[in-house]
Amino acid sequence: MQLTGAEIVIECLKEQGVDTVFGYPGGTILNIYDALYKHSDEIHHILTSHEQGAAHAADGYARATGKVGVCLATSGPGATNLVTGIATAYMDSIPVVAITANVGTNLLGKDSFQEIDIAGVVMPITKHSMIVKDVTKLADSIRRAFVIAKSGRPGPVLVDITKDVTALSTEYIYKEPTVVPPYTSEMREEDMNQAVELINASKRPYIFVGGGAVISGAKEELDEFVHTLNAPVTDSLMGKGAFDGTDDLYTGMLGMHGTKTANLGVTKCDLLITVGARFSDRVTGNASKFAKNAKIIQIDVDAAEINKNIQVDCSIIGDVKEVLKELNKKIHPKNHEEWIREIEDMKEKYPLKYNQDGLTGPWVIEELYRVTKGEAIVVTDVGQHQMWAAQYYKYKNPRTLLTSGGLGTMGYGLGAAIGAKFGRPEKVVVNVAGDGCFRMNMNEVATAARNNMPLIEIVINNHVLGMVRQWQTLFYDHRYSNTMLEDKVDFVKFAESMGAVGIRVTKKEEVGPAIEKAIELNTTVVIDCQIDRDDKVFPMVPAGAPIEEVFDEDDL
Repeated sequence: MQLTGAEIVIECLKEQGVDTVFGYPGGTILNIYDALYKHSDEIHHILTSHEQGAAHAADGYARATGKVGVCLATSGPGATNLVTGIATAYMDSIPVVAITANVGTNLLGKDSFQEIDIAGVVMPITKHSMIVKDVTKLADSIRRAFVIAKSGRPGPVLVDITKDVTALSTEYIYKEPTVVPPYTSEMREEDMNQAVELINASKRPYIFVGGGAVISGAKEELDEFVHTLNAPVTDSLMGKGAFDGTDDLYTGMLGMHGTKTANLGVTKCDLLITVGARFSDRVTGNASKFAKNAKIIQIDVDAAEINKNIQVDCSIIGDVKEVLKELNKKIHPKNHEEWIREIEDMKEKYPLKYNQDGLTGPWVIEELYRVTKGEAIVVTDVGQHQMWAAQYYKYKNPRTLLTSGGLGTMGYGLGAAIGAKFGRPEKVVVNVAGDGCFRMNMNEVATAARNNMPLIEIVINNHVLGMVRQWQTLFYDHRYSNTMLEDKVDFVKFAESMGAVGIRVTKKEEVGPAIEKAIELNTTVVIDCQIDRDDKVFPMVPAGAPIEEVFDEDDL
């Protein structure tokens, strides 16, 4: 049948099973929005307060559901406002398709009003970007975008469409979406066998789990692998929930703000089995001294990550779930009782701890865990609150901690929480933010309230840029350059002005009841938790130091 380009965009989204999109209209994308209007009963459009919020919402939707998130924006500043969200998704391997519209083909390259080469702008931060200037190629371009976003190591794809293409007509024929199988073409039997040899020879193995295990849906295979090996487990920020954080073999997060047990254990192990992690600098510390006593196995879907940051002894390239399926067929139950006992002793000797006097960030997270019974989807912004959320909430399942790990995007959380709530409406969704992060994109409270969303925003409010201040305290001789936020912003009044409910918390005993009330109200609630400006995240590894130099407040 003959359809306009705008109608083809909508039909292609329907082909892909898209039921929710996030965006903001404007001149060049009006034809697409007009077509969307006619299909509003099939595709739910969420109007965000800012295009960056739309990009983060698409990202949060994708992380929470495992589906491709979709966002829309107009040309010029509309498109460039997506850039931070696209980069956030790229760094964390999140499948997002961003659809933008540009000026007419005849106006390209003439510095026309709101013209920008957005496909060129995002080239370094997407798996692929393209501009469509021929309506006959539009449908296949959109279909290809979804395949690229989902295949291998997922990531964002941008499709820019000139306005004339959205108006022109061509023949449209429905196509079933391409099934994207797990990536296994580089899985080699000899690599598997080498890994098994190293596993069989190991007396002190440690398993390090990253975001790839979450993305591949490898929870069951990973659980079997861990318990067959009887090995302790640590994870990265992105790997949270891939392995049950309440399991006795779990030792906490690895790296700069990881537990002492995990950092010292990885330093002492003789074999580090890395499952879907890329050895970020925040994990390894001084790379030349990382796991120096161990042979290292790296399992990753992306061959480019092998030996990029850390030299490994054995690598298996392929989808983590598929690799673990094969390894589980080849390995036999192990007994590492002496090693596990040593790890248990460290866990007892080096527990996570914090000041119990007064209201603190860790207390807020522990109360959140208690009230939600560990079943919430927790979204965070970036900073101290992010680390507390990683340390003190026990993630039992994947896709329950959504956070900007690679890019470290302040202002990410609220938009992502909106996306997560639309993707998983049955779950309690809580965004944990610092006051500095919250102020960056707090206009999205209006989006949540407008949509009558049961969404909880917890602001860990210390009136400073907490993580930066922590570094200034520890490493910059208390020179607090531009990190004080002592102004007159009232987050409770702000929430009320946006149509949400605001609750202020200043005492420990108020936290649990405030969260319980927020859940009971079943609406958008902002909880302003006032904590001390000098609360710090411990343990900590100084930048550039080896991870065994982890220290806490007692060491200071």
